[in-house]
Amino acid sequence: MQRPHSTAQPHPVSISSPRAGGTPPSTRPEPAARNRGRLLVTALAVLACLGVQAIPAVAADTGNVVSRGVTIPAFYTPPANLPAADGALIRSEPLPLAISLPGLDGPLPGTATRLMYKSTDSNGRPVAVTGAYIEPSADWKGDGARPLVAVAPGTMGQGDQCAASMGLEHPITLNDETVSVGYEDLAIYRLLASGVAVVVTDYVGLGATDRLHTYVDRLDGGHALLDAVRAARGLTGASVTASSPVGLFGYSQGGGASASAAELQPSYAPDITLAGTYAGAPPADLTEVIKGIDGSALAGALGWSLNGFLQSDPDLQGFADAHINAAGKAALKDLSTMCVGDAIFGYAFKKSTSWTTDGKSVSQLVASTPALQDTLADQRIGNLKPTSPVRLVTGVQDDIVPHSQARQLAVDWCRKGADVTYEAIVLPNLGDKLLLNHMTPLLTDQGDAISWLTDRLSGRRATSNCWTMPLQP
Repeated sequence: MQRPHSTAQPHPVSISSPRAGGTPPSTRPEPAARNRGRLLVTALAVLACLGVQAIPAVAADTGNVVSRGVTIPAFYTPPANLPAADGALIRSEPLPLAISLPGLDGPLPGTATRLMYKSTDSNGRPVAVTGAYIEPSADWKGDGARPLVAVAPGTMGQGDQCAASMGLEHPITLNDETVSVGYEDLAIYRLLASGVAVVVTDYVGLGATDRLHTYVDRLDGGHALLDAVRAARGLTGASVTASSPVGLFGYSQGGGASASAAELQPSYAPDITLAGTYAGAPPADLTEVIKGIDGSALAGALGWSLNGFLQSDPDLQGFADAHINAAGKAALKDLSTMCVGDAIFGYAFKKSTSWTTDGKSVSQLVASTPALQDTLADQRIGNLKPTSPVRLVTGVQDDIVPHSQARQLAVDWCRKGADVTYEAIVLPNLGDKLLLNHMTPLLTDQGDAISWLTDRLSGRRATSNCWTMPLQP
């Protein structure tokens, strides 16, 4: 059964219509031959960093939603009626943890529960969001009560099979139609090993089968992350309570979601007191991020963004009809069920000029279209002030989620008087548009990021370094 079309897209030519199964070879774009070597290097680097065992996905004839050959469990289909309170649990069930990491025996150190909870989307409407809570086996190694960290995953894709909660059960989902890697599992393991309870959000529409994932939507991401905290605190049997210290953790798409949640918390979730937030490589200014993604190894993410915005704002459909050509509409439909691995192999280094009717790039169209400018301005992170400590990290060579716009977020917050620890990761250029400049700081800084966050969860005060911003790259 194919995932149903969103009711927000009544147009028969909607370019974000989801589909079950892959695109026939004749219509799926391939990277240019000169880029194949670069693509292989990127793909091998991603998989080598993870070193986990592949688990094939097999579709069962159960009547459930099937996305690219992967049967989505019935758990992920939301009910017709949702509870009123944000963060209220809709349902839960045990979640097997199947991952084993190199050099470590056994699964993740804890007991997991799959969650579905209520949130509010960017249009102010109720939405069901899925995720997972993990109760650690280890004792909390810091001071005070066991804390809770809400993890905002990095880019997973737009197909329901890409959801991070499924990645906890199947670290790699691999068949002839899709490749999904649960790369956030490493950070989750390290948090659990410290005795920190973890709740992971799948975001709006990722996993949940009633709509498309609204990729990098500021409000959807921030709301889903904060409501995951509420859901975890309401779970029967969880050791965390309303008095447990709370932290937020995210890199890339997750960095944007955690940054958004940190500045939305005072107004959206005043019942949650944040001890600290880690925001790595946040896509704070999508106007600049579009330029970095276009033509890169992660060019498919541009399609996920367009699909999500078209779903959230159907008024943009007229723009799509006028400016996106047949190849672009086919690509966006194809991408709507893809994970990162699929997008790398199918759309790496693709330029958006091949998707438009007049050969202009998406960035050029944004520059000449006030409605798009308004949409992206609404997505800008940094217009609000976090009232809790934030550690913001960006690689100076990052050309996918550009360093300059992430640094600007730190500047914006510092000017508002926020408690910001800004860290610029200085590494050599590992290859333009290859993803390596973007991904490497995720790994090299992860230990320091977790240490900084666990210090905040232990009650140790952060020291803002906003005053040194002029001296840092």
